Amino acid sequence: QSDLQTPLKKTDLLTYFDCQLPKMLFGVCLRWVFIYEKGYQSTDTAVSSVFTKMKGVGYTNVSGTERVWDVADYVFPPQGDASFVVMTNYIVTESQQMGKCPELPGTHNCTSDGDCEGGSHKRTGHGQMTGVCVNATKTCEVLAWCPVEDDHTIPDPPLLMSAENYTLFIKNSITFPLFGVTRSNLVEGIDGGYISKCLHDPVTAPLCPIFKLGDIVRLSGFSFETIAKVVSVAIGIVVDWTCNLDANVKHCKPQYNFHGLYGNPAEPDKAKASVGYNFRYAEHYMENKTQKRTLFKVFGIRLDIIVQSLARKFDIIPTLTAIGSGVGIFGVATVVCDLVLLYLLPKREFYKNMKFKYTDIQKPVSSNVKWTFKKKGKTGAQELLSRSEHQ
Repeated sequence: QSDLQTPLKKTDLLTYFDCQLPKMLFGVCLRWVFIYEKGYQSTDTAVSSVFTKMKGVGYTNVSGTERVWDVADYVFPPQGDASFVVMTNYIVTESQQMGKCPELPGTHNCTSDGDCEGGSHKRTGHGQMTGVCVNATKTCEVLAWCPVEDDHTIPDPPLLMSAENYTLFIKNSITFPLFGVTRSNLVEGIDGGYISKCLHDPVTAPLCPIFKLGDIVRLSGFSFETIAKVVSVAIGIVVDWTCNLDANVKHCKPQYNFHGLYGNPAEPDKAKASVGYNFRYAEHYMENKTQKRTLFKVFGIRLDIIVQSLARKFDIIPTLTAIGSGVGIFGVATVVCDLVLLYLLPKREFYKNMKFKYTDIQKPVSSNVKWTFKKKGKTGAQELLSRSEHQ
């Protein structure tokens, strides 16, 4: 009796795989599509605008010259764009005017006028060579803004360490055109009274749109004192709008993240192709009817405000499409089940015999069979009379 029951158990296992595997795959598909990928919702990205405003005052005393720096002095450009630079250190070259002067020692050394090709300029030079070798400096004379800039000595500590206490205000507005939803980072509860007192903190004040520059640098993984001198960095402030619009729109709120986009203070200077981030700008003025300028080489922190957005909302079309895709898994499940049972399992020969039945077609002993018919009546109907084998 046990021998008769064993095939039944094996047959039940085959039936179980055939019936349950499609259901399991279908369940996994539904969980993946509807829960993880949210295939029942349409998606849209936002059209956004960003305004920024820096606040804070810096003070320097260079060679006995005192100066106060406000926003118009240390932010470039000052219009409140989504990308700007905050100056933390600088090298100043004062009272430059157009004329002829020697290059810096070590830049274009010479021993005679023949070493200085007149009318040409070098990539690392400050102007056009006149063809004269200045004996006092043993460098080529150039037509340039004189005296030429000497940027080999960088102020240490940084001249504008007070920039660590500057504050940044970010105002961001977004619109999801597909769903007709408009939001601002000044969400419910963020009013004038709150803004005047709050300072962004990822834990205690995550929605406050006012950020301390030192905190931005720290949250990006940098040390302010290190980068303020010369290394400088580019920092991305990411405003992330990930919203489920099936819920109340009030729950659509921004999240702020900070990432260092350029600059690694831990990397040795010798390993860097170009150390730090800097640029130059000049303040022009007239003195005794002569045009002059003060040249600044600026080291600073570049801030890029990056808006990321993704909104989801229920839509019947993607829902039906996702369900149809899940139903199609049934066909794949049958193929997978057959491959596993017929080719991978140890008992594959048994399952193959259970799935397929083989029949043998036997040939007749003799093919010489003769049928005899006889006409009956006037109608011509045929009647089978007898069958005889031809010996």
